Amino acid sequence: MSNQFSAIAEQDIRFINSIVGANNCITDSGVLSMYDHDYTEDLHFMPSVVIIPETVDQISVVLKYCNEKNFPVTVRGAGTGLSGGALPVFGGVLLSMEKLNKIIEIDIENGQAIVEPGVITQVFQEAVAEKGLFYPPDPASKGSCFIGGNLAENSGGPKAVKYGVTKDYVLNLEVVLADGSVIWTGANVIKNATGLNITQLMVGSEGTLGVITKAVFRLLPFPKRDVLMLVPFKKAEEACEAVSAIFKAGIVPSGLEFMEQDALLFAKKYVDGIEIEIDETDEAHLLIELDGNEEQVLFKEAEQIHEVLNQFECGEILFADSQAQKDKLWKLRRSLGEAVKVNSIYKEEDTVVKRAELPKLLVGVKEIGKRYGFKSVCYGHAGDGNLHVNILKGEMSNEEWNGDQLKKGIREIFQLCKQLGGTISGEHGIGLVQKEYMDIVFSEREMNLQKDIKNAFDPKGILNPGKIWA
Repeated sequence: MSNQFSAIAEQDIRFINSIVGANNCITDSGVLSMYDHDYTEDLHFMPSVVIIPETVDQISVVLKYCNEKNFPVTVRGAGTGLSGGALPVFGGVLLSMEKLNKIIEIDIENGQAIVEPGVITQVFQEAVAEKGLFYPPDPASKGSCFIGGNLAENSGGPKAVKYGVTKDYVLNLEVVLADGSVIWTGANVIKNATGLNITQLMVGSEGTLGVITKAVFRLLPFPKRDVLMLVPFKKAEEACEAVSAIFKAGIVPSGLEFMEQDALLFAKKYVDGIEIEIDETDEAHLLIELDGNEEQVLFKEAEQIHEVLNQFECGEILFADSQAQKDKLWKLRRSLGEAVKVNSIYKEEDTVVKRAELPKLLVGVKEIGKRYGFKSVCYGHAGDGNLHVNILKGEMSNEEWNGDQLKKGIREIFQLCKQLGGTISGEHGIGLVQKEYMDIVFSEREMNLQKDIKNAFDPKGILNPGKIWA
């Protein structure tokens, strides 16, 4: 694969206009600047042109043309990513999926749905909920992120602890390959032992293997009841220890979130209407949700959790007593990333280990921060061992922020993850900013095998170049 791409000329723009229409082919620098970034740090890369297709056929023709002309193509969803996956680092064509935003079918009989990639995740969830069905993956940005981005990054969210991540709900995908070919990767059935699993290979491939244009999801019955509690801990390490203890007691929550004190304090300033009192002596909180259909069963499980928590130094447990209070607590949790970003430029490392190793990971992160001179604010999906480590720029100079010393500290955090049986990303992907750490978790042979797969799908390397392995 080569990164020696061709420049886009005026005649190329005219051809693209003839395919997608002038309104869907953008070259104005003021508009292009809206697409030159995502939520990853403070990074900006300007595309040469933004194309907003409305049909699969348009995408097919455009990709075939770009492949023949050797133009780099970066696919973009809502731009909420945190690893730089949607950044057009080589300029070229940015393919925005915002107009492929239809829920094509909700099949109640079979518990399935067919969706285009530009559908907002929460819109999809609410549409199937109206039919009594449940699509569990719920990233923090679910109110704005696209289904296509969730597929590209194999997104998770709080409910992953009980229900799994995006890949666990994908049955089949329509994909446009680099040469313009349109394929379906699987079948619209629950069981499929027919050939290699191309569907699962596509999920999490970050737009490097093809452009997903339709997804067939399996759905579950919607749980009718839930219980939500907020538990303060005097020691953050004990909050992490309590996570494994809850599971050892035989309980599987539908959400089990860890939040350090600083993260909550940032969020309280950022989110209006949050009236929770935070004791300065509480280092961390767990937000614990149980769901199901029988209220008495949920209350019994909540009592069991309360008994487990008696082993630890906890403060007064808050049980949400109304839907409004539940919504506020979840809003608080989901706003943590934005709140941290408002407080400081930051680098978010998406670490993940086995849940019983979470206390060691948290302690290790803080020790590494002290040695390398950076402050971190941590929160995340504790139930599945996924800790988001937010390293704050604060008063650090630009040289310190972009220097080798900080990178060494981040590398040590990822090495610790590997030592604890984990890896360097749980749900945000590798993209641009994590690719230099891939050697921690993969041997040269393993990396080359992945590159060979990339080459089989995209021999000229036009799809999302500069990401994951490059």
